[in-house]
Amino acid sequence: MDLGLTGKSVFVAAASKGLGLATALEFAREGAKVTIASRNLEQLEAARRTIAEATGHEVAAVQMDVNRPEEIGRAIEAAAEYGGGLDVLVTNAGGPPGGGFEEMIDADWNGGYELTLMGTVRMIREALPYLRSSGGGRIVGVSSVSIKQPIGGLILSNVFRAGVSALFKTLAAELAPEGILINSLAPGRISTDRILQLDGKRADARGISREQVEQEALAQIPAGRSGTPEEFGKAAVFLGSFANTYITGQSLLIDGGMVKSL
Repeated sequence: MDLGLTGKSVFVAAASKGLGLATALEFAREGAKVTIASRNLEQLEAARRTIAEATGHEVAAVQMDVNRPEEIGRAIEAAAEYGGGLDVLVTNAGGPPGGGFEEMIDADWNGGYELTLMGTVRMIREALPYLRSSGGGRIVGVSSVSIKQPIGGLILSNVFRAGVSALFKTLAAELAPEGILINSLAPGRISTDRILQLDGKRADARGISREQVEQEALAQIPAGRSGTPEEFGKAAVFLGSFANTYITGQSLLIDGGMVKSL
């Protein structure tokens, strides 16, 4: 299948590792002109080299903190300059801190709002003029299965990712007449550093081993294993491609059948 991505300009946020890196790598494999962004410059440069070595395609790298609106604008502009415009935006950011309701103070709520919801709003706002100029683009958001089935101990993520899901559904109707399609991917248990971190926190709270936490989690997944970042990246690339011509406003679960909701 021709995904129609050769020479297209793609911006991937939080792409120095994990799901963002996997997504950027798959876009580069398809011949897109990819710009990656992250707060950590050292990790960002390492990711740029990894993608170039794996795909034979150079990518641009720009430092960006999604909590700083001026850096978002600068990064999107840099992607448009590198790619000769912008065709695809992938919104992504590290998840807010884990914890329950009574652990969170106002600063935590404000931080989750800025990181997860407003970071996404600002990236889309900055990218829209370029997507419109390209004649119709694609927006893909990295979300979580918590939008369908809230996850214990992740109240900030549960609340603000649900808000992002509502944002995407609303924008799908607003942007479709302009040929801009917007969808999100909701990963379940994918093998990333974030999962290891959360497993460790749950293990410490319960006084058990991280391996026991992992086995309990895997028992809830019909596929019987964690997903891989590569599997996630391939799904992201299809939704963000120009082979996708009629899917918009949807949230695709990448979870091995874990979520039980219809």
